[in-house]
Amino acid sequence: MGILNGRAALLVGASSGLGYGCALRFAEDGADVIAAARRLERLEELAEEARERGFAGRIVPVQCDVDNEDDLDAVVSRTIEEFGRVDILACIAQGGLNTQNYLNDTTPQLALDSYRTGPIYTMTLMQKCFPHMKEQHYGRIITCASGSAVSATTGFTGYAMAKAAVMTLTRKAAQEWGRYGIVTNCVLPVTKNDHFGQDAQSTEALERIAQSSPVRYLGDPYEDASPIVSFIASEGARYLNGQMIGICGGLQVLA
Repeated sequence: MGILNGRAALLVGASSGLGYGCALRFAEDGADVIAAARRLERLEELAEEARERGFAGRIVPVQCDVDNEDDLDAVVSRTIEEFGRVDILACIAQGGLNTQNYLNDTTPQLALDSYRTGPIYTMTLMQKCFPHMKEQHYGRIITCASGSAVSATTGFTGYAMAKAAVMTLTRKAAQEWGRYGIVTNCVLPVTKNDHFGQDAQSTEALERIAQSSPVRYLGDPYEDASPIVSFIASEGARYLNGQMIGICGGLQVLA
C-alpha cells in the first residue's frame, strides 16, 4: 500500500516539470489524480505513462487555464464527480514565466499577469476546495513558491512578487484552516523543467546552477522532488503546517 492509497488529488500544472513528476508519484503512491493544465496532449501522455507503469492510482487529464475561473470551477467539480472527495490540492502551475523583466521594465499589467496565474488562482482553488475538506475534516494543500521570492533574484520582478504572495497565502491558510484538519505547506523547488534548457544560453545557466549546488547536480522532478511532495500530501504530514520547504539540494537555505 502506498502512502496516498485511497486519496483523491487535484494537481494543477501537471503537464511539465514538478507537476508532471508529482502527478506520477501521487498515482504510484496510490492516489487517484485529476491532472490539470492547458496542454491536454501532455496530460494524456502523463496518464498513459502511469497506466504503462502499472501504478495503483489513476490519472484523469483535464484541460484547464488557471486564468479562467470557469475552468477552476470545472476541475473542482470534476474531482468530486470522479472521486467523491478531494483530499489533496497541489497548485504547481505558474504563468508568466516567459515574460520576466527587471524592475524598471515591469509594468503593472506584467505584475498582475504573474499574480493572476500564481497566488490568485491558488487562493481561488483553495477556497473552492475548502468546503469539501472541512466537511471531511481532512485536507492537504500544497502551494509552490520559489527561491526568487526569498533572494529577490534580479530580472524576475513580477514572478518574485507573486511567489512571495503565495508564501504569505500559505501561512494564512495554515493559521485559519488547521483546526479543520487541513494543513497547508509550500514547496520551493529547484529542479529540471521543460521551460529551461531549450537553447545554449539557458543550458549554460542550468549547468552553472548545478555546479553551484552543494550536491553538484540539478534535481529531477520525479526522482528527487516528488517523493518529498508526496509525503507532504500524506497522512504522515498531519503536524506539518505553514512551512516553506526548499527542494533544492541546499541551494537556498530558508530561515
